Amino acid sequence: MPAQKPSVSPPDAESFDHASAIEACARGDEAAFRSLYDLESGRMLALAMRLLNSRNQAEDAVHDAFIKLWSNAGQYRRELGNGRAWLFTILRYRALDQLRAQGRTPRGDSDALDTLADLLANPETAADDSQTAHQLSDCLGELEVPRREPILLAFFKGLTHEQIAEKLSAPLGTIKGRIRAGLKLLQECLSR
Repeated sequence: MPAQKPSVSPPDAESFDHASAIEACARGDEAAFRSLYDLESGRMLALAMRLLNSRNQAEDAVHDAFIKLWSNAGQYRRELGNGRAWLFTILRYRALDQLRAQGRTPRGDSDALDTLADLLANPETAADDSQTAHQLSDCLGELEVPRREPILLAFFKGLTHEQIAEKLSAPLGTIKGRIRAGLKLLQECLSR
């Protein structure tokens, strides 16, 4: 009788060391790449489908995001941010590029603070209880609306600074300043 491989359950996204896996990808470690893919591809597909409203386009966006991850892993710097967030940011930009190329705008509610936190925490179900999501939600909640709203419009709806300025009827420099100041406050809050 052939020996059976031991059953190993995949790590959960909260305890997995995304940063180390990305750094291993930069060194050409295919097993690390496979681990990232196995762990996050389903969540990434769910997020891409939510943004693109098309399974085929979502699959393309996830595929492109992993290709970009593999070829650009050497650019990742753990001191600048969370590895999982970096991976999802690659996907987000790819999906936004696809939408813009088609002349479409991203779906989403710029006032939905909870949606932002939920999608960042667990794009697959948008209802995860992760500590990071709650911390992000709390920190976003601490921001004044004039700083929070441009951040949500930029990061969730994919609007440019110019589009945000037009939408909010505010000068471009003011919008850039609010986003910069808001992100700095978020970073300080998240590091507490």
